[in-house]
Amino acid sequence: MTKPLKLAVVGHTNVGKTSLLRTLTRDTGFGEVSHRPSTTRHVEGARLSVDGKALLELYDTPGLEDAIALLDYLERLDRPGERLDGPARLARFLDTAEARQRFEQEAKVLRQLLASDAGLYVIDAREPVLAKYRDELTVLAGAGKPLLPVLNFSGQPHQRESEWREALARLGLHALVRFDTVAPPLDGERRLYESLALLLENARPQLQRLILDHETQTATRQAAGARLIAELLIDCAACRRSVATQASLEHGEIRALHQAIRQREQRCVEALLRLYAFRQDDAHAGELPLLDGRWGDDLFNPETLKQLGVSVGGGIAAGAAAGAGVDLLVGGITLGAAALLGALAGGGLQTARNYGGRLLSKLKGQRELTVDDNVLRLLALRQRQLLAALNARGHAATTAIQLDTPQDKGWRDAKLPEALRKARAHPEWSSLSPGARLEQAERQAQVTHLAADLLQP
Repeated sequence: MTKPLKLAVVGHTNVGKTSLLRTLTRDTGFGEVSHRPSTTRHVEGARLSVDGKALLELYDTPGLEDAIALLDYLERLDRPGERLDGPARLARFLDTAEARQRFEQEAKVLRQLLASDAGLYVIDAREPVLAKYRDELTVLAGAGKPLLPVLNFSGQPHQRESEWREALARLGLHALVRFDTVAPPLDGERRLYESLALLLENARPQLQRLILDHETQTATRQAAGARLIAELLIDCAACRRSVATQASLEHGEIRALHQAIRQREQRCVEALLRLYAFRQDDAHAGELPLLDGRWGDDLFNPETLKQLGVSVGGGIAAGAAAGAGVDLLVGGITLGAAALLGALAGGGLQTARNYGGRLLSKLKGQRELTVDDNVLRLLALRQRQLLAALNARGHAATTAIQLDTPQDKGWRDAKLPEALRKARAHPEWSSLSPGARLEQAERQAQVTHLAADLLQP
């Protein structure tokens, strides 16, 4: 049975070693991440498995604190006439009182590196190349284990990647990988494992299996996320509520429908965060913040539509519908019958074609409330943006997700997908409707079609 590959994650204090472990394991709770130095005081481990088989063990180690003094001490350990190699010199050091006292933290790091197959040397790419970092690498090289430098924060402003590349090459470390633990590149883990495979040829099959599993999981999560959003949109498009034509009843039903849609969107947000193993307070939407676990801006406010670039069209129908957040039947509740017919005529042929039948039904004393197309667009835009942000987010991130105005012209301006237009005629497809029949084959087929549409660029 093949043993799991053991990697020691090493480096200076506060460069993002624990953050790297969090991102690779997708565990926001691994270890402690802080701006305070020396946060990690002990070695902590995590195991990556595929189909129940352990392939990789990662060990988070304390930060190296005084490599300059340690290197000087190591150089004095050789006895006259001795020429110890690196591992032998470190073994002698680990038996000294200094390894248990002054250099206790460094000794923990070196013991773990000696017990591992290789080390990942994490670098804060924003830092200048100082003497203490060169001495750290010299000390670590004494373990005789392959070292792969990992440039953390490489996507941040004022990073010094070129300086680090040159310094590492002068130390004989020509293989390195860029891996920003807060916002890792989509192929970041592939590059990391492929670089390790160059240093550890015998471990290539294990690393290749990890790469394939990671990419499979990424695709599976993205498809599952799109399906969650499709379920939300079908639920909202199919939702239909009847109400008697009485102002007090209508206003109450409108408020109830608004609240139901808000809560349904919130459930989708929470499900997406769980799917990607993030905390419930990890998402803030730029000008649509998630405050106390809820989307801050009112989903039904026309200003919210404008902020995301949703066009509400022209004519009284579009304006009234966008203002109420439900179809025109609700937008026109304060209009008398004569005014209502006048609005229909003034709205033009397109308005009459889309809304005429429902407008006239007001005269019968019963009407139906449905969610406006533009609110469906807004829901799709917000959730697609959140899904994209989660795909690009590392589990070491400590700030909330920020979403900007989307550049998605298709969902803003084009016709709604056929699946949503079909859902309009099937109130039983909505979980917000009494007697919902969510397992209907046709509904499931439309959810699948819509999820595919949502994954299109």
